[in-house]
Amino acid sequence: MEEQKKRTRRANGESAIYFGKDERWHARVPMGYKDDGTPYRRHLTRPTRKELVDEVRRLEKQRDEGSARQPGKPWTVEKWLLHWIENIAKPVVSENTYDGYEVAVRVHLVPGVGKHRIDRLEPEHLESLYRRMQKAGSKAGTAHQAHRTARTALGEAVRRGHASKNAAALAKPPRMEEDETEVEPYSVEEVQRLLLEVNKRRNSARWMLALALGLRQGETLGLRWEDVDLDNEYLKLRRNRLRPKYAHGCSESAPCGRKAGYCPDRVQTRRETKNTKSRAGRRAVPLPGPLVAMLRSHQDEQERERKIAGDLWSKSDYVFTKPLGGPLSPNTDYHDWKRLLEDAAVREGRLHDARHTAGTVLMLLGVPDRVIDQIMGWEPGGAARMRARYLHVPDHLLKEVARKIGAAIWGAPGTTAVDKNQDNGS
Repeated sequence: MEEQKKRTRRANGESAIYFGKDERWHARVPMGYKDDGTPYRRHLTRPTRKELVDEVRRLEKQRDEGSARQPGKPWTVEKWLLHWIENIAKPVVSENTYDGYEVAVRVHLVPGVGKHRIDRLEPEHLESLYRRMQKAGSKAGTAHQAHRTARTALGEAVRRGHASKNAAALAKPPRMEEDETEVEPYSVEEVQRLLLEVNKRRNSARWMLALALGLRQGETLGLRWEDVDLDNEYLKLRRNRLRPKYAHGCSESAPCGRKAGYCPDRVQTRRETKNTKSRAGRRAVPLPGPLVAMLRSHQDEQERERKIAGDLWSKSDYVFTKPLGGPLSPNTDYHDWKRLLEDAAVREGRLHDARHTAGTVLMLLGVPDRVIDQIMGWEPGGAARMRARYLHVPDHLLKEVARKIGAAIWGAPGTTAVDKNQDNGS
């Protein structure tokens, strides 16, 4: 018994095992350091030495793998999500990405699973949340956004040792219905009708950049004249226009009673543009001759507007501006697109459908995939997936392929197997 009770000096970081006065075996397992820098040890006790040694080895393995629970009160899902989004995600992600995370956390994840301890959250808890969201009317895409946010946030918790597994990585999000993502690009005839209507409008070149070259809304509205080389017929894309975000500028004692965006004294809290992060997004795009001519005409018209406005003109170098200068609002741009479709008698569609149209036209013109990828701004690793999503084969092209197959197999254009059997008297 004396040997059991005797303690020996151990190296730093080594677990201490000893027999206590309570007739039980005890261990002190070094687990790292607390926030204030002091060492943190976990105390274990078991009735037999073998049980204790097994538990010590299990805990040491978790420590070495970085999956052991850290000192202090365990995180709840709510506490962790709120900490993660404000202190970890917000400083490093874009404003738009942060907005998506914030809505998923505040509206869905915190009310749905926030009370669970982070180290006890199970995939089934999240799957139940996704089902409840859909029963309440949320689309599958909204549940997917909540799922992606949870997976990212919990992945960071696992890396920092606050949880041993990422429940969201194991959970199965709801299936995305095909019709939610199916897009029909505009035909050449529809594009030509839009072109006729576009020529009657201010900022006409803005819409042709979307329809002919597939520029994203943020890329187009973020263009500055320094990015456009009309002599050499190309433009450089290197920044995106962000959606404005506002805070109230009125006093608390005399609130305006409106939403922040409609406050008479509103204050813009978000920068106008952000630089494009990806290498594929920073790219040069060739300009067709007619589009060069449209941009030259647009430049002259903008200069006339500036002279007429005089001191009322908001100085900026944006290619596309409001009537008195200053960058266009993405929301105003969206509603202008809807009016354009209506006036041109073209079917309803998203502004982003113009990007699908441009990609499909490039494919039909036989432009090599690598050039399409550069014009559209697709990363090399995901370009094949993006081509499958954006490039659509029109019905008339499928019919032409079918005609060629018929000619190759049955020997005559338009001849079918039924026709051949009838000719043979079958």
